[in-house]
Amino acid sequence: MPRKRLTQIFPFLLPLRKWQRKKFFYLKMRLDQNRYAKKRLEYLFPHTVFEASSLMLNENSGFDMKYQVNKVHNLKLAAKTVNQVVITPGETFSFWQLVRWADRYEKYKDGLNFVDGKIVGSYGGGLCQLSNLLFWLFLHTPLRIVERHGHSVLSIPATEDDLPCGIDATVNEGWLDLKLRNDSGNTFQVEINFDDRYMYGRILSQTPIEREYKVFNPSVSYVRENGQVFQVAPVYRQECSVWNGERIEAGGLAEGGFADGKGGAVSGQFEGSLEGVRAKEAAGENEDVRSEAPAGKNEAVRIEGQDDGQTESGHTIELYINRCAIGYKLPDDIVIEESGVSHRKLI
Repeated sequence: MPRKRLTQIFPFLLPLRKWQRKKFFYLKMRLDQNRYAKKRLEYLFPHTVFEASSLMLNENSGFDMKYQVNKVHNLKLAAKTVNQVVITPGETFSFWQLVRWADRYEKYKDGLNFVDGKIVGSYGGGLCQLSNLLFWLFLHTPLRIVERHGHSVLSIPATEDDLPCGIDATVNEGWLDLKLRNDSGNTFQVEINFDDRYMYGRILSQTPIEREYKVFNPSVSYVRENGQVFQVAPVYRQECSVWNGERIEAGGLAEGGFADGKGGAVSGQFEGSLEGVRAKEAAGENEDVRSEAPAGKNEAVRIEGQDDGQTESGHTIELYINRCAIGYKLPDDIVIEESGVSHRKLI
């Protein structure tokens, strides 16, 4: 049985702990010598790099739908601070640098959070659906991801099955951020908007980019360790040069076309996932999640070896291997390996 944290023994200390973490969180960014993207333009750049959508209401959450409706309210407040932000050469995008004061004039509502092993409705739940969408968009650009944290537990099946596994990104103010840096010579812009069912995201650029990206899993496996099932999903990215609107592909690439820039739907599969369990195990912070199990080890905290945009046509790299616990019953046709069985890549 894990040892209780100090804030679990003395719950009245939790607000102080959160305050302390946030103060040091933002002080560190103030002193790290990065230039953070904060400027918003009233107009949109002319070139679409990639776009995608995310279904906002997940009817399979197993909880009162009022939390889903509240989540939509929270997403719209947070999205206002991100919409039409530009990322100039040399600047760093930080989720929390932008979203920090999203509730200054209008307060968040209670969404689903994971607190001390239980799913409860609490203030500001559901923001990770925005960070999930942003991460999926950024993976299809030459921007360099410098900080990303995967959810440690998934407890509700995906509402869409046409997306790769392990391409989520959780955030938790004071602990976990989503950051990327613009090492290119181009300037990019984020656009977020909504209709009654979906949240839509686009990455725009000031000048055209002559590359397209395909993000995929060469394989996905499931392994059981100490009674808990984990999903292991390598995440690869394939790059293709584009000249005058036509793809230039090198020989011997994996089969399958590139995204058409529409990106498909980033489903609500991430909305209820555990938000930063490892950080919270030490801090006792609330988590946006659908999880009912304690966190497992997650290998995909940071992106290592991401290309710098100077690659040849058809270049394929492994970005990271995502590992997360599964908190729901898998379909009967899924093969679950026992602990100790090696994971086999299929490319």
